[in-house]
This record gives sequence, C-alpha cells and structure tokens, in this order.
Amino acid sequence: MKIISLKDVATTVPQMDGAQGIRKQVPLGVADGIPTMSVRVFTVAPGGHTPFHSHPWEHLNYILKGRGVLRDGQGREHPLTAGDYAMVSPDEQHQFRNPSTDAGGSGEELQFICLVPKERE
Repeated sequence: MKIISLKDVATTVPQMDGAQGIRKQVPLGVADGIPTMSVRVFTVAPGGHTPFHSHPWEHLNYILKGRGVLRDGQGREHPLTAGDYAMVSPDEQHQFRNPSTDAGGSGEELQFICLVPKERE
C-alpha cells in the first residue's frame, strides 16, 4: 500500500519536442511496483501545451483544475474543464492546451491526471 500527497511528489519538466510550459509528476508508477499502469499528473501553464503527437497506447485523463482544450487529429479543439474525463485511443493524434495567454501570473493552470500502461511513464 502507498499513500502520497501530490505536493510531496517530485516534479520534472518533460523534454519533448513541441511541448511548452508543462510539468509532470508520477505519484504512482513502475517504481512503486504497480503491475499494469502509471498515474501521471500534468500541469500546463497558461499558454502552454503538450506536443501534438500520437503513440500506440491509450491514456485516460481526468481534469483536476482549470480549463483547456484537447486537440484532435483533424485540428478540432474540444473544451475541457475541471471534472471532465477524456480518453485518447491508441494511435490517435492529440494535444492538451491551456488556451489562456496570460503567462503573467494571473492565468489559471490546467492540471490533469493521465493514466497509461506502466511502460509509458
């Protein structure tokens, strides 16, 4: 059993082409001996985004706070807000964006949980 507060989880800045203003935390994952999945938390700064990409695994997402959009392979932007769930299927192009352009400190961060197969931490 493991219980941990997100405030106690190390934060990294993913080095991915096309990413801007994102931070990542892994409160539960491979290092904890989880056999099938990893729980990641991404925080996207105002004006920030994940890369526009695809991969051969699914991920399940829950929006913790803020507002954002999930961009699909056709370039459509689907609104997201705290309390929403979003599934990205294997090989589906996608990008999470925080459309707020106020990077001066008063814009709200977008934060979401992302569950993926354990090998994809």
